[in-house]
Amino acid sequence: MSIPGTYLKEAADVSLDVPQEVTDAVHDVLANVRADGDDAVRKFTRRWDDVDRENLRVEDAEIEAAREDLTAEERETIDHTIANVRRFHEEQREHIQSFEKEFQDGVRLGQRIVPIETAGVYVPGGRHPLVAAPAMSIVPAKIAGVDRVVACAPPQADGTIQSAQLYAMDSAGADEIYVAGGAQAIGAMAYGTETIPGVDKVAGPGNVFTTEAKRQVYGQVGIDFLAGPTEVLIVADETVDPALVATDLLAQAEHDPNSRPVLVDLDEAHAREVMDEVEAQLPGLRTEDVARESWTENGEVVVVPDREAAVDAANEYAMEHLQLMVADPRELVDDLRNYGSLFIGEHSPVVFGDKAVGTNHSLPTLEVSRYSGGIWVGTYLKTLTHQEATEAGAAEVAEWAARICELEGTHAHQLSAEARLPDGRGDASTDGRGDASTDGGDAED
Repeated sequence: MSIPGTYLKEAADVSLDVPQEVTDAVHDVLANVRADGDDAVRKFTRRWDDVDRENLRVEDAEIEAAREDLTAEERETIDHTIANVRRFHEEQREHIQSFEKEFQDGVRLGQRIVPIETAGVYVPGGRHPLVAAPAMSIVPAKIAGVDRVVACAPPQADGTIQSAQLYAMDSAGADEIYVAGGAQAIGAMAYGTETIPGVDKVAGPGNVFTTEAKRQVYGQVGIDFLAGPTEVLIVADETVDPALVATDLLAQAEHDPNSRPVLVDLDEAHAREVMDEVEAQLPGLRTEDVARESWTENGEVVVVPDREAAVDAANEYAMEHLQLMVADPRELVDDLRNYGSLFIGEHSPVVFGDKAVGTNHSLPTLEVSRYSGGIWVGTYLKTLTHQEATEAGAAEVAEWAARICELEGTHAHQLSAEARLPDGRGDASTDGRGDASTDGGDAED
């Protein structure tokens, strides 16, 4: 990576390639699930979660027990996030339009925006069971109009899903909830088992095993995208309190030892103050061990000469979260291209997007933002095109289509086009023989 600036701190190795042993282990899990269904899911749940659960589906009584396990205030907190996520994604859906238009006389073209029929959502457990995660994956699917949303989450030691997560999954609109974690959950939703239905698309964050499982089942089902550990890049200058910048860096560092917190600063003295603040704040965190490892191993600090260089650095890093903690941050926005979600100004920390404000927190990492965004309502929609021609419109198109077919040598295609000409043949036809050496299939087209 070529960044215009001076590194005050540089990560020794930012490569997050999936180890071969993970790839092999996931392949084994998926093969077992595909062959043995529920039995394989139960086997791997016993092996890795130390839980033996006969009924994989969560029943209404368990959902009610989870609800009763939470205080009214805790339920209100979850409901508030779900409501905000719903409002934002409803607005997204309003701006995705079907259309139909006559593009030339007698020829109408259009598109329909249609939801997929079934979606599978993975809700991760792990070090911190993420209570906001169900809203981010389930709510957009329901707003898109998905008929059946299947959700999976790993069990706690007692065999149940963590209460706040389960309540959130139900409140967000999951139609069915199953106790299954890791690669076996992804395999179950991709292939279907006796109990867990197969789906059209699998979405949601997870650990390296879950992500690798999504990669391996892609093609059997669609996926949202592949994501690694959390990333944040903060562009800062001397106008913002160094302690606040340090706090926001550590908020993402605590996710995972492999999280990547990066500071791009326009002032060296300010950058050094931020680094000092990080060290000062770490001992006060209950998550110090994880955050310290993340900062020590993966944290980077680079000083750049000007705002243009800061924008270039941000676009080069192409990270999940991009936070602008500079004077007049709006001036930078139009030139920023590569990020999962943008947080504009010192009063807009990543935690707002992660937990409460309504935008989606399931975002691309590992430079995937160069070509993809995160989960949104469109994740669960298909754009289907259609066309309709009158007899006169078909005659106009047919001549041009036949000419293309003649150039290609796709003779059957050519005849199909010429059959729509007024006399069954036209100037586009040669001697009628054409070059039929190809099979004419669309896959060859």
